[in-house]
Amino acid sequence: MRLHVECYAGHKGEETPRRFLIGERTVEVAEVVDRWLGPDHSYFKLLGDDGALYILRHDERDDGEWELSVYDQTARSS
Repeated sequence: MRLHVECYAGHKGEETPRRFLIGERTVEVAEVVDRWLGPDHSYFKLLGDDGALYILRHDERDDGEWELSVYDQTARSS
């Protein structure tokens, strides 16, 4: 699923997701849990303000497209 992602570019120019839209719903990033690099992609494991866990993939080659790779609502804290 492709997403619209709003990012913050730090002093090194690295884009870090701050919020993203899933359909009409905006999810604020509460925490960047992890990040890693593939050959042509960056991955971000994020905790949303809704308590769910998301993994977003940023394609460096395809016009900077973002995709939702994993959604885990069971990660919600009780």
